[in-house]
Amino acid sequence: MFRRSIYKTPAQLRSMVQPGLITAAALDAVRPLIRPGVTTLELDAAANAAIIARGAESNFQLVRGYHHTICVSVNEQVVHGIPGERVLQAGDIVSVDCGAQFEGWNGDSAVTFVVPDPERPELVARREELSRVTEGSMWAGIAAMASANHIGEIGAAIQAYIEAQGPSEVSGETYGILREYVGHGIGRKMHEAPSVFNYRTPDPGAEIKPGLVLAIEPMVTAGGEATFIEDDDWTVTTVDGTDGSHWEHSVALHDGGIWVLTAPDGGRAGLAPFGVEPREIGK
Repeated sequence: MFRRSIYKTPAQLRSMVQPGLITAAALDAVRPLIRPGVTTLELDAAANAAIIARGAESNFQLVRGYHHTICVSVNEQVVHGIPGERVLQAGDIVSVDCGAQFEGWNGDSAVTFVVPDPERPELVARREELSRVTEGSMWAGIAAMASANHIGEIGAAIQAYIEAQGPSEVSGETYGILREYVGHGIGRKMHEAPSVFNYRTPDPGAEIKPGLVLAIEPMVTAGGEATFIEDDDWTVTTVDGTDGSHWEHSVALHDGGIWVLTAPDGGRAGLAPFGVEPREIGK
């Protein structure tokens, strides 16, 4: 049985730049709509319009049984929430996951937002801290990819970053890392081998070498790691009702270094605290 290599050629890596940028543009289109009174379906429409305007298509809509452009997960929902008539409320923590396919290649990225709430600054601070820790752990994993020998080192870096934060300074809660949902390879398909765990594992995983493209996506909670799937058969929600956060970027390793495909600056700002300078994929 034919199995496609997990490593891409330089030409294939270059083909993945545009779908990554289109995915970033879709999330940028959602950003100004994160305010009280907006429905999650309105967020979906904005992302879809941005993708279509750039001559691409939503790769989420290519997943069997899924009919939307984004997943949007609110508060205790961590991932895979379905857009609908739910109205955003002040103080909500909202994770938006999105992907685009362009000329047969894919991008995948996720961002967490917190809806402003001047009346509840403590709630906002607690949720912003959860998002900050999750985003920081993603960048720690991406930075590890730049110099690691095996994929397992990415998960170890993510877990180490989260553990180093200790209990939340705002809430005192210990952060949980989802175990059943992981990152993945990406290329011709949105989800490809290999799996990218967000925690330490005894298996070192596949070799990291030029041509590898990964979607690195920690999913973190403000409490326990246990989740259940809601009755819609998609939405993943914490059992203990604590908040969830999800950040994700698609990242390529090439002969010149590392490049974050779903960040317009290639990941320069996010990687700077880790001393890593991304290098654009050569022509």
